[in-house]
Amino acid sequence: MTFLSTPVKTAIDELSSQLDTPFFVYDLDTLNAHLARLVTQTQVKLWYAVKANPLSKVIQSLDSAGFNFDVASKGELEQVLAQGINSERVLNTGPAKSPKQIKHFIERGVRIFVAESLNQVRWLNEQASLLNCQLQVLLRVQLRWPEGEKNPLGGDSLTPFGLGCDEWQALNTRDYPTLNFDGLHIFQWGNMLSSDKLAELWSQMIAPLTQLADDLGINLKVLDLGGGLGIPYTLDAPTLSWDTLIDALAKIKRDAGVDELWMELGRYAVGECGHYATPVVESKLNYGQQQVILSGGINHLLRPAVTSQDFPVRLLRESNATTQAMSLYGPLCTALDCLGEHHLPKDLNEHDWLVFSQCGAYGFTESMPYFLCHELAAEYTLQNGQLTCVRQAEDASYYLR
Repeated sequence: MTFLSTPVKTAIDELSSQLDTPFFVYDLDTLNAHLARLVTQTQVKLWYAVKANPLSKVIQSLDSAGFNFDVASKGELEQVLAQGINSERVLNTGPAKSPKQIKHFIERGVRIFVAESLNQVRWLNEQASLLNCQLQVLLRVQLRWPEGEKNPLGGDSLTPFGLGCDEWQALNTRDYPTLNFDGLHIFQWGNMLSSDKLAELWSQMIAPLTQLADDLGINLKVLDLGGGLGIPYTLDAPTLSWDTLIDALAKIKRDAGVDELWMELGRYAVGECGHYATPVVESKLNYGQQQVILSGGINHLLRPAVTSQDFPVRLLRESNATTQAMSLYGPLCTALDCLGEHHLPKDLNEHDWLVFSQCGAYGFTESMPYFLCHELAAEYTLQNGQLTCVRQAEDASYYLR
């Protein structure tokens, strides 16, 4: 994991000399090179989980690379369609599909859905009947792990995603003539960094999923493994090998006997292309703890408060000073606004900027920008040496009425 390439550092240096509020920079050259490598294989059909980063330029890069699109809301759908992407390349996931939302998706041309409940199956059939069309439907399955094992996404507790195999047994697929049931969807983990662990989890799923398909009379053509592929957030964290993963997926595909494997990549597709820069407001010593107060915090980067896992950070300027542990805090009036403890140069001061990396996924759109009415962070893209402003920083008058 590298923090800043020379072009990115040059761009952030330029912007920090002009601005006094936080901003994001997305390195599209790095993104495009990464995506080109991901699509040079034939084992798995790749979808982009738009929740990771719905920025237009990011979606356009994924489109150019040949990805399809996994959307979980009306807003995400409209953003994808606005980029000129055909609705046939859209998959609707998400736990809260109401009849109204399903109707909107079908009217907009979407024909592939992941059903999370018996109600959703019924609503999909009703809306497809009213609109005189056929839908491809994958059932989302939530498996329980052996005693002592944790579901990597939901821990020991149940999640709202899908149903267990026993609950799906109540489904009679023949009762829904407008729905073509030909696949199962399983995704229960996040930011996994071990290829061996992923292969083990995928292998454990084959038997219960193929059994469920047999029980329901489904000709299992598609197995959707979701996402969950991780990127490192610390220097000592492992990095997934894409080639090793593809080998593991090829075996899963053979063992499951399916025609297609699908994956919905979010963080693994775009996470490493993004950087977030924020000014330092002050540094102070408090009860023996060196505290750094920043202009931006979880109003722009919420993930550390949600996951207790920090984005990596460095001082923008060069420094030869020794480093020490510093706790980083944002501007919000809540103790939740902490971006972690990091080792930074001792000469850090109120004239400095800090740059957080790995922010291409689950950055600004996962944050809480409206609390305390601070400025919305600006967003820029960098491509072929050209720095483009996607959205300028906006103060609270932009959205307050």
